[in-house]
Amino acid sequence: MNFKSLIVPTLLIIGLMSCQSPATNGADNTGDTAQSNRAGSTAKVIGDKTAQELLSQYTKVRLDADISHLTDDEKAIIKKLITAAQIINEMFWVEAFGDKSEVLGFIDDPYLKEYAMVNYGPWDRLNGNKPFIEGYGQKPLGANFYPIGMSKQQFEDLPLPNKTSLYTMVRENGLGQLITIPYKDFFKNENKFLSDILNSVSELSDNTAFAKYMKLRARALLTDEYFASDMAWLDMKDNRIDCVIGPIENYEDQLYGYKAAHEAYILIKDMEWSKRLEKYAKFLPQLQRDLPVDAKYKAEKPGRDTELNAYDVIYYSGDCNAGSKTIAINLPNDERVQLEKGTRRLQLKNAMRAKFDKILVPIADVIIDPSQRKHITFDAFFANTMFHEVAHGLGIKNTITGKGPVRTALKEHASALEEGKADMLGLYMVNQLHKKGELDGDINDYIVTFMAGIFRSVRFGASSAHGKANMIRFNFFDEMEAFTRNEDGTYTVNFDNFQKAMDALSEKILVLQGDGDYDGVAAFVADKGLIKSQLQADLDNLSDLGIPVDVIFEQGAEVLGL
Repeated sequence: MNFKSLIVPTLLIIGLMSCQSPATNGADNTGDTAQSNRAGSTAKVIGDKTAQELLSQYTKVRLDADISHLTDDEKAIIKKLITAAQIINEMFWVEAFGDKSEVLGFIDDPYLKEYAMVNYGPWDRLNGNKPFIEGYGQKPLGANFYPIGMSKQQFEDLPLPNKTSLYTMVRENGLGQLITIPYKDFFKNENKFLSDILNSVSELSDNTAFAKYMKLRARALLTDEYFASDMAWLDMKDNRIDCVIGPIENYEDQLYGYKAAHEAYILIKDMEWSKRLEKYAKFLPQLQRDLPVDAKYKAEKPGRDTELNAYDVIYYSGDCNAGSKTIAINLPNDERVQLEKGTRRLQLKNAMRAKFDKILVPIADVIIDPSQRKHITFDAFFANTMFHEVAHGLGIKNTITGKGPVRTALKEHASALEEGKADMLGLYMVNQLHKKGELDGDINDYIVTFMAGIFRSVRFGASSAHGKANMIRFNFFDEMEAFTRNEDGTYTVNFDNFQKAMDALSEKILVLQGDGDYDGVAAFVADKGLIKSQLQADLDNLSDLGIPVDVIFEQGAEVLGL
């Protein structure tokens, strides 16, 4: 398909979606997210911080990469995929908020407008999704996937088998009845344009596996059936361009954790780095067998085709671009795919390097005892991040108590607990591989860098699954004396206790997941998933020193020189 023929309608639909979401059967599908609470005609900031001060929590990073080795067709593919990612971005606005013009259209301050765009709405993702614009209440836990004010009992009583589907929106039908609308219908217009773009990419690509994946993904957007495209994505081996696109993660739905939000990454594969990482996948079966938990919680076997790859990411949009940015990915999420074939772990090394240099090192220079700062290294940060993603494939995916997949049994707590599991089992893997001589360097490098990483990630706040997981870990480790807070406000790692705490928390999480113990997890999160006063004071000090919490990307075709 000629790319130029897609440009005008694609840009047109992006413009239209800033005003309204496409309708299905005459219904307005944006939902009724708390826009009506806005007071006055001009948006104003809540609290003592100015909009510029809020925005200063992020530092800007130019998201570029060397694409000189790509062919003209591959560069054209990138431009097409950026257009697709822009459509995905508008779809996520609908899921996170509703009609974005209802908030952006009333903001005059350019700093405040940019901060609203970073957060995809008027709620601060670094501050527990509290509103930062006057006239708005707390963000609905279900974002815009469900009607505002819908009770859990109403949802439980809804007699529709697909209400817990990853790919349905819940809406009222005008008669006071709750209904579900499949994504393929709710986003019908957007999906048609996306499908056309991905099909045109398929026709242009000379990589057979990538072309097949694009074609199957194009079909999936129109059918809400993603299994075949997920399997095809794992079959790709030698493609230099990659694209993760569609409704994928459940983080945005904090009411139940059922609904997948739209996002897109455009990636350039680093073939040399990826080759170096290949060897680690073969250790997964043994590492699964050696997990520090009773045998019944580790009976599952990791998929055969697990891969580790390194990439430079050149575009983020949608869910992955909201608030704190992802620096590594483990996909697909479908438990069927994971058990049958495995997963791919993608290390986004340019984004990772930016966060290490601009955030982690400055944090360590303030918070880690001077005698241990020598242990903060990028290699350790890369390995800890990489094995976090690998560890998503370890442990247990389906409960042993007949409650189905862990994801559905633990509902809104599943994501935070899964991120906590990945952190702990990732460090466990580092420890085991180091003992086998498969990882170089001082083991204390990995541990101290991991400790500094807790302070980096806990700043993401309670609205982030990663932030909540780090709160839980900090409090658990504190109780087990895995570290000591010194009189000067720095922290010293107690290495022996740290190892014990790592094993204990790993076991606890795996048991909670395997049992599908929703009440036990809820109590655990309520007890440990909070920031106590001393930690908050230390985090406030980092902010006062001007150390950013996360990054905003300057990205797009112009940044890449296209």
